[in-house]
Amino acid sequence: MNLFPIFLKLAGRRCLVVGAGNLGESKIRSLLEAGASVRVVALAASNAIAELADAGVITFEQRGFEARDLDDMFLVIAATPVTDLNQAIFQEAQARGVLCNAVDDPDHCDFYSGAVVRRGDLQIAISTAGHSPALAQRLRRQLEEQFGPEYSEWLERLGSARKQLFATGIDPEVRRNLLHEIASEGAFAAIHAPDGKGRGSN
Repeated sequence: MNLFPIFLKLAGRRCLVVGAGNLGESKIRSLLEAGASVRVVALAASNAIAELADAGVITFEQRGFEARDLDDMFLVIAATPVTDLNQAIFQEAQARGVLCNAVDDPDHCDFYSGAVVRRGDLQIAISTAGHSPALAQRLRRQLEEQFGPEYSEWLERLGSARKQLFATGIDPEVRRNLLHEIASEGAFAAIHAPDGKGRGSN
């Protein structure tokens, strides 16, 4: 299966999560981190999700799923322990053109939530197309060791340098070469030298 890898902008978009237990909790937090407007429907909620609802961070309705819950939704995550219900949510979403992810059910997903390494605005996502989430998690741990927290600050520096170069009116080819040079492994090593003598040290 060939997947199209994209990073969705969810800020302000309406997203539905059906299920408010352990399966749904991490999905809800990921949607919130992306700035989504999250509505949750479930017969019961974990303490953590109930606290989010009490704080007004999410909208929570304690009841069963209804097809109308998908009205005006951008995407839905079916995170219940009932396989038949998750599949029914997927089918209803398909009929309405709403993107759906049924947790741990690859055949009823329009998209997968990859294992993600986050270093500020740097995100590295790993997908196995649902074949082995365990492998994706192992690779994520390896990448977390390879790409430490220092990449967050470095990416901000690169972003600032890029804006400055685009503001100068420099020759596009020269600019492109400079952007690749400052983003090189050598440039990173010079700033983050292990002996503390890099240009970014005090």
